[in-house]
Amino acid sequence: MIYKKALRKELAYTTGAVFLILITIMMTTLVIRILGFAASGSVNPKDVVVLIMLAMIGYIAVLLSVSLFVSILFVLVRWHKDSEMVVWYSSGLSLKSLYSPVISFAFPWLVVIAVMALFVWPWTNSKTIEISQKFKGRDEVSMLVPGQFFESNKTNRVIFVEGIDATTGQIKNLFVSDIKNQRLTIAMAETGYIENLSPDLKQIKIKNGKRYEGEPSLGDFKILEFEKYSVDIEKKAPAAINYSSKETPTLELFQNQTAINLGEILWRVGLPLMAFGLIALAVPLAYVNPRRGNYVALVYAVLIYLIYSNLLNITQTLVSDEKSSFISTFWPIHVGALAIAWCMMRHRINPSIPWWKRQIPFGSKI
Repeated sequence: MIYKKALRKELAYTTGAVFLILITIMMTTLVIRILGFAASGSVNPKDVVVLIMLAMIGYIAVLLSVSLFVSILFVLVRWHKDSEMVVWYSSGLSLKSLYSPVISFAFPWLVVIAVMALFVWPWTNSKTIEISQKFKGRDEVSMLVPGQFFESNKTNRVIFVEGIDATTGQIKNLFVSDIKNQRLTIAMAETGYIENLSPDLKQIKIKNGKRYEGEPSLGDFKILEFEKYSVDIEKKAPAAINYSSKETPTLELFQNQTAINLGEILWRVGLPLMAFGLIALAVPLAYVNPRRGNYVALVYAVLIYLIYSNLLNITQTLVSDEKSSFISTFWPIHVGALAIAWCMMRHRINPSIPWWKRQIPFGSKI
């Protein structure tokens, strides 16, 4: 049918536009957040682009769900407002007939959402954790940032360098503070360099500087001048990566059904079901009287999405905290959404009859 093809075509254009806007907003937010992590030294500046792309890929399932919901509402509201639905109704088709072209358009995207939520989401999370842990496990020399103080949690050492030549390893204006046996040692020099003694050991060698040594509470400091002074930097042993339920593949979650894993399964499986529920709600929600046409339905759409997504997160938390069972928590919100869509559809077919009469057999004759 020509109208069904036209509807699917307009839905495709609108979904693409909405998805592009949402992903642009998401990218801007991720860039600001991850650049902040890089500036504070939490992540490697070289990994910023990779981390942004991984985060964006992980959120595609959520963005697609919102894009489908908003685009279906936007297109159908416009069709009602511009009286294009009059042609649809005059062809002998009802409002329920819209589900056929809408679902045929949305079905491939629902498959994509399911794949992204079940398989791609944990993969992106695991890669992000691996990159972050690898950066945190680097040696102290790699953590030095010119112009910033670096404090070692393991050796109670504080290092400051004004500048580092990445090619030659030369250091300019170095300050090293260390505490051993309750005695404070401070070494300062104008020049130095980094030397690799072995794969597991590096040394910072500074030349022609001064060294202050003593116990701060007693004030018995000694001042020594030196030609060469070495600071050993041992390489950290690679820390084992502990994956949480968010990084665990879906098949492993099903094999190890702990409370936390069941909560994560509920969220992953619930995301495509939520997208389908939103599509079911969008068709009757978009019904607008042409004489009073407006876009108030879009405001309701925002509230519906926020309530639906928050309910999904709440049920995940209830299952993860063992406050509710998976079986009793998984289905109510999705079945409830479909039931609300069914009631709204019955009411929209003949809005002149009160909605409660529409639910009673022969209620329209009462």
